[in-house]
Amino acid sequence: MFWYVLYVKPKSEKKVAKQLEDLGFNVYCPLITTIKQWSDRKKKVELPLISSCIFIKVEEKERNDVFHVPGVVRYLFYLGEPAKVRDHEITILRDYLKGTVGALEIEDIKPGDTYLIPEGPFKGKEGIVNEISTNRLQLVLKSLGMKITVTKEEIH
Repeated sequence: MFWYVLYVKPKSEKKVAKQLEDLGFNVYCPLITTIKQWSDRKKKVELPLISSCIFIKVEEKERNDVFHVPGVVRYLFYLGEPAKVRDHEITILRDYLKGTVGALEIEDIKPGDTYLIPEGPFKGKEGIVNEISTNRLQLVLKSLGMKITVTKEEIH
């Protein structure tokens, strides 16, 4: 059984994930905590890591049952069939979001370089350096089809 990527209506990721869980589906909606600034206050809010997308682990024969939930738009397709994500890739994503990324050394790296991640949940993954600044390093991980940003706090 694989994880599939469900495309949902914008800003309804958490709500749809909760409704699917209530129906007994195994759902994962990766969230990041960020601080939002309003004119009178700051507040920590959880936002989806991938907008309009959630992951669902479902049997092939039950795939169409998800469309009973309001907000589900369609499955994401890759090469003409529903995009499948392996268990270990979901585990890597969960570990990354828990903040268990190892220290990285970013000396003598420039955009376009290939960088092999030495430790942490992305250990052994090769990424292409997209952007470097004084407090962050942005890598494109082609094998996972995603872009990750490692901040100064994670580097030290």
